[in-house]
Amino acid sequence: MIPSEILDYYAKGKEEGRLTASLGKLERIRTWEIVERYLPLPPRRVIDVGGGTGVYALPLARRGYQVHLVDPVPLHVERARALSAASDRPLAGIEVGDARHLDVPGGTFDVVLMFGPLYHLTSRSDRVQALAEARRVLVPGGILLSAYISRFASACDGIQEGALRDPTFAAIVEGDLREGIHQNPTSRIEWFTTAYFHRPEEIAPEMESAGLRFETLLAVEGPGWMNQDLDAWLDDDLARERLLRVVRQLETEPSLIGASAHLIGIAKAP
Repeated sequence: MIPSEILDYYAKGKEEGRLTASLGKLERIRTWEIVERYLPLPPRRVIDVGGGTGVYALPLARRGYQVHLVDPVPLHVERARALSAASDRPLAGIEVGDARHLDVPGGTFDVVLMFGPLYHLTSRSDRVQALAEARRVLVPGGILLSAYISRFASACDGIQEGALRDPTFAAIVEGDLREGIHQNPTSRIEWFTTAYFHRPEEIAPEMESAGLRFETLLAVEGPGWMNQDLDAWLDDDLARERLLRVVRQLETEPSLIGASAHLIGIAKAP
């Protein structure tokens, strides 16, 4: 079962617009860079697990991929169905589902995208189970791209935005740094919901425990997300490319990878 506070958080309907400005926009731009770098050329079969309203699934379908979307939030699934119905390249399938128990046959997909589930599963066994499901539904040699929130994201965000001055948020950050389990006891939506924040070195062992072959770990935003005027930077073509060039150069730098808000792990099915 998905904890009720996580479902309630996403039922507010704010996820679809999160990736359109500031930090979310940088996350989306960089995620697309990584997806385009690692996905095999279409036509291929893709399952987007935790795919929300289809932010990545729908554009991939328009590019010629056969895309199936699964998400645990009914509101997301309803919205994805509406957007898909209005598209000239609809999704191949859309359903409510759980990353730990995918209702599809084994060896069905060339690519699994998992850009949300692993940071809402707070126990290692659940995360490994979700990764094992990804391995099960992949064809031999199929690729998994999975997203993670860095252990240090809330601390960096609290410094950048100033929320760390608030004793309640400071206590949340203490728990995040100590155990990796982020819990928000308040009604402040900007402080997120129940989640697990990974240390970079935890990711490969979890993939390997699920029977996957770990390939690499990439910083998504890198330290670029700490700038407070990201929209102006990202809207200027030359300035954006300067920023992205540096972020690309730092995406595998061991001493900085944890400073990125999000990480993407790449793995393949044996």
